Amino acid sequence: MKFNEYPDQDMLAIEVANEIAGDLKTHLLTHEGASFAVAGGTTPGMIFDDLCAADIEWDRVQVMATDERWVPADSPRSNASMIRARLLQNRAAAADFLPFHVPDRQPEEVLAELESQIVPQLPLSVLLLGMGEDMHTASLFPGAGGIEDALAPDAPALIVMRPDSQPEARISLTARVLDSAIAKHLVIFGDAKRRALEQALALPPETAPIQAVMSEVSVHWAP
Repeated sequence: MKFNEYPDQDMLAIEVANEIAGDLKTHLLTHEGASFAVAGGTTPGMIFDDLCAADIEWDRVQVMATDERWVPADSPRSNASMIRARLLQNRAAAADFLPFHVPDRQPEEVLAELESQIVPQLPLSVLLLGMGEDMHTASLFPGAGGIEDALAPDAPALIVMRPDSQPEARISLTARVLDSAIAKHLVIFGDAKRRALEQALALPPETAPIQAVMSEVSVHWAP
């Protein structure tokens, strides 16, 4: 783990956007395409605002969320909605986007179809993660039903999670897919999340799922 500390969130956003752009460009030098999995929620928006203007061959980049709430694409809780509004703009509008939510179907019904599109993209070229104060990442929540399956070394690429703490079902990349990404970035803001991350390092993944994806990760923190 490499820990990077920044004086403020604006500086973090600029530097992380530059690093991710560099990771994608480097990967594209030796590969036909790049796969880029990104966190939802509020944390990555500022990074996306800078990254979307990067001079990358975005038409060779496959973007996907690390996880998705099972809500319509126009819901304010939709990760796809945020990704489209903040990342798939400017030059990055040329990227291919794989949404996980499929209208009028249940998440279990679409797993095989989505996995058939994801598996050829593995290992992920670049990964941008966030983390909650409860030490969850993507939709891998501590103590949630199915968390052991999501953390298993032989887990499928995708899993459906229905955490009691959340109002809707979710679909998520599993820990083995997240951890095997070639370039990994974890962004956290504030003292509470920094303390949570420090605590997670001494806990089992079932209690602190972020711990399962920490190998060779670059952590970016700002107050």
